[in-house]
Amino acid sequence: MAAPQRAVDLKPRAQGQDKASSSSSKRFHPAFAALDADIVLESSDGELYRIHAYTLRSTSGFFRAMLSLPQPPGRRDATIQVHQPKDTVEQLLCLMCGLDMRPWHSYDDLAAVLALAEIWDTPGPIASLRAVVTNPKYLTTAPLDIYVLAVHFGWTVEAELASTHTLTLNLSSPEHADTLASLPAPALLALLNLHRKRRDTLRTLLDSPARFLAGNGNPFHCGTCAITPLDNTSWRALKHRVFREMDERPIGDGLGVPVGGICEWEEARACWAAKCLKPGCGAVNYDRVATLKQIKACVDGLPRVIQWDWD
Repeated sequence: MAAPQRAVDLKPRAQGQDKASSSSSKRFHPAFAALDADIVLESSDGELYRIHAYTLRSTSGFFRAMLSLPQPPGRRDATIQVHQPKDTVEQLLCLMCGLDMRPWHSYDDLAAVLALAEIWDTPGPIASLRAVVTNPKYLTTAPLDIYVLAVHFGWTVEAELASTHTLTLNLSSPEHADTLASLPAPALLALLNLHRKRRDTLRTLLDSPARFLAGNGNPFHCGTCAITPLDNTSWRALKHRVFREMDERPIGDGLGVPVGGICEWEEARACWAAKCLKPGCGAVNYDRVATLKQIKACVDGLPRVIQWDWD
């Protein structure tokens, strides 16, 4: 996660101003306006927060180090400027102070607060946010971002869970290039290997005569007349379409379903319509229901999480 070059700046107040008057033209957040608090933070968009120094020191390694340093003359009552907007600062301060928080609006809001929590070295809020990142809403809408986040913080369980949800994505799509480039090489390879292994393993299973004898037997004769070798052109076309689907959507949730998904493909309709060419026979080459069940069984047995030595 990229961090700003500076976490805070100190802006001295004009000589003779007190806490109440120095910021009269700006708004204090109502939850952080106690007059006995001795530290004032200011967000990048001008909202102010009065916080007790004890709270900052006890919850943030960054402020613990900063507030322990001797301050030059004129800096005693300085306002600490934070280079993040009020929505981000407010959420993190609420976590640090144990106050109620507003609902999260998006993954980007969550990621911004987590980035600031890392800059400020706040273990408590980071632990709380760890539980939030696996919200199904984020895993569904931003699985690759969650994976990057989990890898960055070394969260094994969360990374594995997110890797499963990335199976709805085509990682070859240009829209994911920048996000993938932000991953360390081992994490990137683990994710790419998961996607590729699902496709290649399914290819091996679909080519197996033991699982799909009628389509892969060499030769396989019509099960009704037992005379005519089957023309497996339609089966090979269907397998090729399945492989393409696994590249585009490795989760494979549209494969093996009796309605929708694979059943709407032109290749599938041609496969179920293929019949024995012997005059007077005309038996269908493939059992539609049995074939779909076998395809689903193959997909269900594919790996679903990354394999990576986190040590």
